[in-house]
Amino acid sequence: MEVIVHRAGMLTTVQDLGRSGHRAAGVPLAGAMDPFALRVANLLVGNPENAPALEFTLRGPELEFSADTIVALGGGDFGAGAPWQPIEVAAGMRLKFANAKTGCRGYLAIAGGFEIARVLGSASTYARAALGGHEGRALRDGDVLHAPGLDRHVVGRWHIDERILPSYSLRPTVRVVRGAQGGEFGEEFFAAAFSVSPKSDRMGMRLTGPALARTSTAELVSRTVVPGTIQVPPDGQPIVLMADAQTIGGYPQIAHVTCVDLPLVAQLRPGDTLRFREVPLAEAHELTIARERRLGMLHEGLSQKLR
Repeated sequence: MEVIVHRAGMLTTVQDLGRSGHRAAGVPLAGAMDPFALRVANLLVGNPENAPALEFTLRGPELEFSADTIVALGGGDFGAGAPWQPIEVAAGMRLKFANAKTGCRGYLAIAGGFEIARVLGSASTYARAALGGHEGRALRDGDVLHAPGLDRHVVGRWHIDERILPSYSLRPTVRVVRGAQGGEFGEEFFAAAFSVSPKSDRMGMRLTGPALARTSTAELVSRTVVPGTIQVPPDGQPIVLMADAQTIGGYPQIAHVTCVDLPLVAQLRPGDTLRFREVPLAEAHELTIARERRLGMLHEGLSQKLR
């Protein structure tokens, strides 16, 4: 079946869970900014969690479907249908997404996943290198995507228990583990609120707030960074690295966002605020295990909901 892009929206790209296993060669992970939302949207249509889906930012696309199918929406609310539940779509139907009512990024999964060639094992779009996705770029008006058009049906009316979702908020408190240079900064990082800068992108969320001063003047050797690493450049304004982050960096690393709270950062808009709270590494591990257990239970519970 065809999915016709009548209106591309803002930075609408094909994403999965990223291009893992190639960071040693300098290839960024890419993938969904909010991987939790993509995983759940895929589960809701009977897909593997890593199936290619669409990610859009602040303004959604308008899409037409040439055959009957099932889709699911996750992440922010863009007004095209109820999020976090499967939606049966008839042939010829258009889904018209508007500006985000809540959150920043939306995800659309389709039964069977979008048919996208894998590059280095992933369908994710890394636009800076024109790698993966649909021609290595964001979608444009008139593009046509393809999907299997699987013959599935939703059994009854239902939606997931939203208690499984991250605590999305305009002003979240984000849990972090102290970084390699965390002890070289004062406690202002944990005491202050920071605002999201309009200069933020998929590579990093730039924050504005009190300038953080490092007590040490020792030069640093560049070292590994990952999505969630928080760097402090010379201007003292922290940067939370995100999905398209580089693989090494030379700025001080003050902290690392726990992977369970990275979706909270991904859904912030320019002007939204956040605070940071330190947790021990062992607690960060426990939070991840608990989230994976909940997702496993969701997967099991959905097995009888799609036929």
